[in-house]
Amino acid sequence: MSYIIKIGTIFKQTELDFLRELLGKTLKYDVTTSYGLVLVPSRTVLNQEHLDLFRHHRIDAMDIVTTSQIDTPQGTALSNDSTGRLVQKATQYAKDLFERIQTQKKIPLLEIKNDLIPIVQEAAENPDLYKLFQAVKAKDEYTHQHNIGVGILSTLIGKWLDLADQEVALLSLAATMHDVGKIKVSQEILLKPGKLTTEEYEEIKKHTILGYNMLRETVGINYRVALVALQHHERADGKGYPLQLQDHQLDKMSRIVAVADVFHAMSSKRPYHDVMPFYEVVSRLRKGFFGELDPNIVSVFLQNMICNLVGRQVLLTDGRWGEVVYINPTDDTHPLVKIENTFLDLSKERHIHIKEVVT
Repeated sequence: MSYIIKIGTIFKQTELDFLRELLGKTLKYDVTTSYGLVLVPSRTVLNQEHLDLFRHHRIDAMDIVTTSQIDTPQGTALSNDSTGRLVQKATQYAKDLFERIQTQKKIPLLEIKNDLIPIVQEAAENPDLYKLFQAVKAKDEYTHQHNIGVGILSTLIGKWLDLADQEVALLSLAATMHDVGKIKVSQEILLKPGKLTTEEYEEIKKHTILGYNMLRETVGINYRVALVALQHHERADGKGYPLQLQDHQLDKMSRIVAVADVFHAMSSKRPYHDVMPFYEVVSRLRKGFFGELDPNIVSVFLQNMICNLVGRQVLLTDGRWGEVVYINPTDDTHPLVKIENTFLDLSKERHIHIKEVVT
């Protein structure tokens, strides 16, 4: 069976219907005119007058982002427990959502933007990076935890790259929906515990085109969101799939999601392999995917990972526990580790590595 990338198929639904769903919601960002003037400021609870104003100024309802119902008080950092609960809530939401999409053959875009994506963005606010990494690791429900994990990690990367708030919001949506095409792939193949056959792998690869088509058929979707579904398995050297595109042909959001996708997959328990050790994940990101992933995005991601290691408890590959006390600037993956009353310089003990960062 052949799969065609559809370019212009759009379901019909009125803009008024979308606007009505915004009644009573709170704006996350300012709504501005085409000239950059603030029409309605953030944190405004929307009423009918605001909706009429949006219609008068031809504001696209799909560009309006509202907050989640579960807001964190200002100035309050998210604890590990609350982040874990947010991730669990988002994962369960994603599971129910994808089941509905599979049944109804329709993506409820406005609901996702207003109810799911704010949870993803809120979880990404946790200042404790490794607790966040632990929370998003997939342990059982890999498929749905992966969607949320990639959404949160991509949101983090977008912030580290200093993307504008609206760009980060779009990235959060695209990353969370990047694998939506998998609902049309056999679950038996997706959950197979052993190595895939060539035929099974070819079947899984179709999820990129299937997801692209589903998103392009969704009213009000930003084209870049569909591109991420299509391109997140493409590689800079042209050896990815489905179109063998090269780095200059890939949307920046697709390149960000590719890094988050690879990191989350390696850091999680999957049907066919266990969690990779920390040192191997870092090494593969830095060297194993050289020429495949965007080097700038990988560098920013790893720099933030490494600089957050100081003060962390780590499990070493020889079974000992220690605390990272100093990062060697010339060999950042082999830091100085304190073990009880002694110090171990991993740059001089090349056979010992960090297996796990403890939260």
